[in-house]
Amino acid sequence: MKTIQGPGLFLAQYVSDEAPFDSLPTLAEWASKLGFKGVQIPTWDERLFDLKRAAEDLDYCRSIQDMLSKHGLVITELSTHLQGQLVAVHPVYDDVFDGFAPPHLHGNPEARQAWAVDQVKLAARASKNLGLKAVATFSGALLWPFLYPWPQRPAGLVEAGFEELAKRWLPILEVYDEAGIDLCYEIHPGEDLHDGATFERFLKATNHHPRSCILYDPSHFLLQQLDYLAFIDHFHDRIRMFHVKDAEFNPTALQGVYGGYESWIERAGRFRSLGDGQVDFKGIFSRLTQYDFDGWAVIEWECAMKHPEQGAAEGARFVNEHIIRVTDRAFDDFADAGVDDAGNRRLLGLKD
Repeated sequence: MKTIQGPGLFLAQYVSDEAPFDSLPTLAEWASKLGFKGVQIPTWDERLFDLKRAAEDLDYCRSIQDMLSKHGLVITELSTHLQGQLVAVHPVYDDVFDGFAPPHLHGNPEARQAWAVDQVKLAARASKNLGLKAVATFSGALLWPFLYPWPQRPAGLVEAGFEELAKRWLPILEVYDEAGIDLCYEIHPGEDLHDGATFERFLKATNHHPRSCILYDPSHFLLQQLDYLAFIDHFHDRIRMFHVKDAEFNPTALQGVYGGYESWIERAGRFRSLGDGQVDFKGIFSRLTQYDFDGWAVIEWECAMKHPEQGAAEGARFVNEHIIRVTDRAFDDFADAGVDDAGNRRLLGLKD
């Protein structure tokens, strides 16, 4: 067995124009003082990271690593969530997702998609230059407007959607294979890969591509009322990244999983700071350890109540308390009888 690494912090929710959250060096100093050992970097925010330069310039990559090392930190992974979302966008969402792309691409879905594909590919090369193992992303979605089968979905619609999704992602996955990097899709509402069944559809459509992997975030599964522990049993060989995020689901007479268009604070299902929700993290850390997951436990803070700085400070302690230092010996070694092969044969009643 292997020991999970951590705690790490996904920086996306902390970046702002106010110090110390306005640059990578000052964020690193702040995160280090809270006890974090790694940071997951959102590659779309140039205040923190120049993705194109990292894909081309080893000296730039070393300078980032050296700066983080001075604070006792490493890069856990790069994130391309926003760019991955734009690889596949249903036209009904064009206007709202334009905000994920540079202004000169707004109103031009084809150019926006081409930019997104290039960005995700750059992240593979940048990760190789940084000596990383995996990149986080979203799958995007063509079928999300048809999630609920009313009106009745035309025969073949879902199959056509996944065929097109695979067509868009397969060339990207090949770039990742060449770079030796796993591409980890966060299984997430709003994406065509939003549960185990849809991930299996995608695996089939991509011929079970070896670089098609999972970013495991149990909060999204709890809000769907999916068995998130059994999910690890089923997909442990594909789980390469882990977001430690909590959630709670408290259905009422007025709303359930769909949420009734309520705000986050009023929803039956909502994200919470670590330890404030209902996710069984002892079970999760035990399962991941059992299956030799040796990646990072990265906090993605999202909560409609608690201040993010409090969430980060508490979260670092929470992860430290849940990481299992794996044993190097069996608990019953004290009772070892020390029997050799010949002794075993005698115990079985076999002659030498």
